[in-house]
Amino acid sequence: MSAEVKAPASYFPSIEKKYGRPITEWKDLIRSSPLTKHMELVNWLKSEHGLGHGHANALVAHTLAEDSGR
Repeated sequence: MSAEVKAPASYFPSIEKKYGRPITEWKDLIRSSPLTKHMELVNWLKSEHGLGHGHANALVAHTLAEDSGR
């Protein structure tokens, strides 16, 4: 079994490098948004924060999965 990071977390280093914010900050933004549906959040990150679709999707998927386990 490989120790490599699985998607969506595998996108995190490139997200931090490209957009200049730590992942915790992106997750806080997602959690503070009044939006709750996956694609609403993805589209919001794309339109309001300039993220690409794959990066926005990875952040939303990881954050929602993390929150559903709480």
